[in-house]
Amino acid sequence: MKKRVQAFSIAMAGMLLLAGCGSKESAGGSEKGGADKEFKVGITQFAPHPSLDAATEGFKKALKDKGIKVKYDEQNAQADMNNTQTIATNFVGDKVDLIFANATPSATAALNATKDIPIIFTSVTDPVGAGLVEAFDKPGKNITGTTDNHPEATKKTISFITDEVKAKNIGVIYNSGEQNSVVQIEEVKKIAEGQGAKLVEVSVSTTAEVKQAAESLVGRVDAIYIPTDNTVVTALDSVISVANSKKIPLFVGELDSMKKGAVAASGFSYFDLGYQSGLMAADILSGMKKASEIPVELPNSLKLVINKKAAETQGLKVNEDWKNLGEFYEGNE
Repeated sequence: MKKRVQAFSIAMAGMLLLAGCGSKESAGGSEKGGADKEFKVGITQFAPHPSLDAATEGFKKALKDKGIKVKYDEQNAQADMNNTQTIATNFVGDKVDLIFANATPSATAALNATKDIPIIFTSVTDPVGAGLVEAFDKPGKNITGTTDNHPEATKKTISFITDEVKAKNIGVIYNSGEQNSVVQIEEVKKIAEGQGAKLVEVSVSTTAEVKQAAESLVGRVDAIYIPTDNTVVTALDSVISVANSKKIPLFVGELDSMKKGAVAASGFSYFDLGYQSGLMAADILSGMKKASEIPVELPNSLKLVINKKAAETQGLKVNEDWKNLGEFYEGNE
């Protein structure tokens, strides 16, 4: 009987030891998400346009390359501020593991909705000014991401407008309700005035107002510059139409819009910017880092690209020496 009790005790001890080992491994797997865990990621994009679309694709590609299994809930606010908050609130209610916020309004809504779920943003011009982060190197509790405001991008484009096009009056169209656009316009004004030019500003509230705004600049400006304004870029075709018909050189704040029919832009790949954001998300979902530990990042590259076809259509004679300032785009999109 004594031997039987001893044998039983030894067997129980062994089972407890195995259970303890199994429990420890499971906890570790839970901390890091586990190799087989599928995460739920909510994507909130403010508007449908090429640059934001490319950033979203880059984000998803980074997570795929890192081997992170993800089920996406992808929502587009269609440039409606009210929709951004509804989307963010729904993500919180669905208890997603992470929110990817593409553009400033979507990021603001996400942060308003949660201080717990990790948020990664992209396509944000001024994350500090928008109140998203405290500082680039110390973003805050649950949010970080990438900014599309490279410090040299606007300067390169405006310098081209004043030096090569010899524009003295530069028209700008923007939505004053978009904080990212207000920041850019102030920067453009400072650069232009420093080079002897002045801005002629027209503000819009909706995409329906964009064409009329462009037409109002005819006869008043030597060139038009469109920042990375979500409202105006969504209706960019109407601005291109006016620029083409009235022979007004059009310049934009990012490369995807340049390809559609603007003379030039100084920018970078939004796909690459989204990819940078995706790598941040991979670190968070895998348990390697917290959002608060990841500094906000700038774009990794910058270049001036000149659209020859658009330049000729809008009344500019192409100078082959421009290739010393950047590179030519000869496609047709």
